[in-house]
Amino acid sequence: MVAVESCGQWMVFSCDQKLVAVHRTEKREAFVFDCSTAEKRTKSTEDEKLSDGSTQDDSGSDRILALAVSGSGKLLAVTDDSKRLVLFGSEPSWSCISTRWVARRCTALVFSQTEEELLVADKSGDVYSFSVTEPQREGELKMGHLSMLLAVTVSPDNRYIITADRDEKIRVSQLRSPHNIQSFCLGHQQFVSALHINSQHPLWLLSGSGDGTLKLWELERGRRLQSRDLRKAETETESSESQTVSRISSSPDGRHVAVQCERVSTLEVFTLQEEGEEKLVPHSSLRLPHCPLDMTFDLEGRLWVLMDSGDEPLRLYAYEQSSWECDAEDPELNRVTEAFRPHWETLEASVRTHNRFEQLQKSSYDNVSAYLQKKQQRLEEQQLKRTKAQRPNGNKRAKKEASA
Repeated sequence: MVAVESCGQWMVFSCDQKLVAVHRTEKREAFVFDCSTAEKRTKSTEDEKLSDGSTQDDSGSDRILALAVSGSGKLLAVTDDSKRLVLFGSEPSWSCISTRWVARRCTALVFSQTEEELLVADKSGDVYSFSVTEPQREGELKMGHLSMLLAVTVSPDNRYIITADRDEKIRVSQLRSPHNIQSFCLGHQQFVSALHINSQHPLWLLSGSGDGTLKLWELERGRRLQSRDLRKAETETESSESQTVSRISSSPDGRHVAVQCERVSTLEVFTLQEEGEEKLVPHSSLRLPHCPLDMTFDLEGRLWVLMDSGDEPLRLYAYEQSSWECDAEDPELNRVTEAFRPHWETLEASVRTHNRFEQLQKSSYDNVSAYLQKKQQRLEEQQLKRTKAQRPNGNKRAKKEASA
C-alpha cells in the first residue's frame, strides 16, 4: 500500500514496508518505522488456533496494508502483511504505543470519533475492535460480512459504523450494537472501494466503486441522492473498464471534495451544497503530469498529491481566487519532498507492478447477444435449405405444364 496522510503538522507516508513521517514547518528529523525489523510474533502465539479451528499463518511480506489517522492527529495506526497492528502516538514526539496481532490480514482501519477504539476490517469480512485506552488488550469481534471488506468509516456523531464490501454492499450499522442495521446503500455495479463522510454534512455518505461512479447517499435511510459517472472524463489511453475510485477526501472546512481514480492522471474536485437537486457539483479537474498514488488535505485545506514519479513525487495545490493552483515553490512542499525522496526507491518497483483492485473486478459476459446471433444464423440456414428443396419441385411442375 502506498499512501499519504496529514497527521497534525506531519505528512505521513506508507512506502511498502516503511512508515515515514516528515514535519511540514520545522526542521525535525523524519520518523521512520520499518515493519521488516519490527517486533516478531512469539512461537507460543503463532501456535494458537483461531476460534474457527484454523491456525495462524504469519508468513507475510511485512508490506503495509492499511493506515489510519485519528481525528485529532495525535494517533496513527498501521497494519501489515505479517498481521501486525501497530499503534503510534505523534505528540510530543513519535512513539510506538503498542504492537498487537490480528486474526487475518486487514484491508481497512478507522479510529472512532472518541478515539477510544480502533476498528479493523479484514479480508474475511469481519470487523474487530481494538482498545486505544488499553493498548495491550486483544481485539474483540465487532461484526461481520459474507464478503471481503474494502472500506470502513464512522459517522461524525460516533453513532454509525459504515462498511463496504466486494459484493457492492454498503451497510450502515449502529456502532454500539452492530447487529442493529440502520440501512443498506445499494446501487453500485462493482465492489465498493472508498467511503467518506464530509465533516459539514454528517448525514451524507460518499462512496466510490470499481464501476467508476461516485455516489452520494442519505446514510440513515440508505437513499441515493446523486450519482456521478467519472468514466466520462477518461482519456484515449485510459480504459473505463478498469477505472476504480480509490480515494475520496474533503477539506477541513468541508467546502471541497477531491476524488482520485486508480491509474487516472486527473483528480476531480467537487463541492457539496444543500439546496437544489444537484448536491454534488463539479468544480475543477486537476490534470497531473503523472498518475496519482494517493492524496490528502492538510489542516490549512491544501491538497497534497503523491505521484508515481521519482523526479516529482509530490504536488501541492492551494485554493486561491476560486481556483486550485499548483504551488511548486512552497517551502513546506520542498522540505517534505527532500525528506521523503530517499525512501522513494523502496516502493518504486511495487508501485509499477501492483494494482490492488485488479483481482476484484467481476467479469461480465453478454450471453444474450451470442445466443441471438447463433439463432439468427440457424434461421438463415433453415431458410436456405427450404429454398433449395423447393427448386426441384418447381422444375417438375414447369415440365408438366409444358407437356400439357
